[in-house]
Amino acid sequence: MNRRLRFWVISLAALLGVGLSARLGLWQLSRASQKQALQLAMDGGAALTRLTGTDLTVLPDPTQALHRPVTVRGHWIANRTVFLDNRQMNARQGFYVITPLQVEADAGVVLIQRGWVPRNFVDRTAVPTVQTPIGPVEIKGRIALPPAKLYELGHPTTGVIRQNLDMVDFAAELGLPLMPISIQQTDESLDGLQRNWPVASVGVEKHQGYAFQWFGLSALIAVLYVWFQIVRKYFIPTR
Repeated sequence: MNRRLRFWVISLAALLGVGLSARLGLWQLSRASQKQALQLAMDGGAALTRLTGTDLTVLPDPTQALHRPVTVRGHWIANRTVFLDNRQMNARQGFYVITPLQVEADAGVVLIQRGWVPRNFVDRTAVPTVQTPIGPVEIKGRIALPPAKLYELGHPTTGVIRQNLDMVDFAAELGLPLMPISIQQTDESLDGLQRNWPVASVGVEKHQGYAFQWFGLSALIAVLYVWFQIVRKYFIPTR
């Protein structure tokens, strides 16, 4: 390859490298902006007035009220409590305890993420004992999406201990319509469950960090090109 052709090949490669890495940096910044808008929506929802169970039933789309504080009254459907396995709280393995609540005045059924309980590592099939009051209860919490799903091998389980909970399938099991949201209980623990729920974060800083890396790579390619293809050739005399 002659010198002129090599110069243009290197120039084209450098141009593509600078352009691609800069484009990826801009994409990461746009993702950061989207996540920042989502974080603001989450923070704004948490600062709004507290809803009631009746409010949830009249909302056209309850998912639009995510992160808002809520107080619901009703009765536990205790015999349909589910323990979601392999959930962590305070760096310990255990179960998330999920119990459906029949909202007062037959206003619907909503899943309550009641809290976390440690598991029995001697007998992994043992179901923890959780105090579930009989009669009317009042639950304070925040509106959340249904419990996140973990990777699961094979077919989904349907017992008391499960890896994941599918809302449609669980509603069919109950024979009752479920609201498309859940409530993470946050009031004082009188049932022995831990409720140190992880703080919701959308990872704005992660995308900003990725953007910095891509822009840094773009600048590095440009600097190396200028140094080796221009400065050293035309401004630094050879001996």
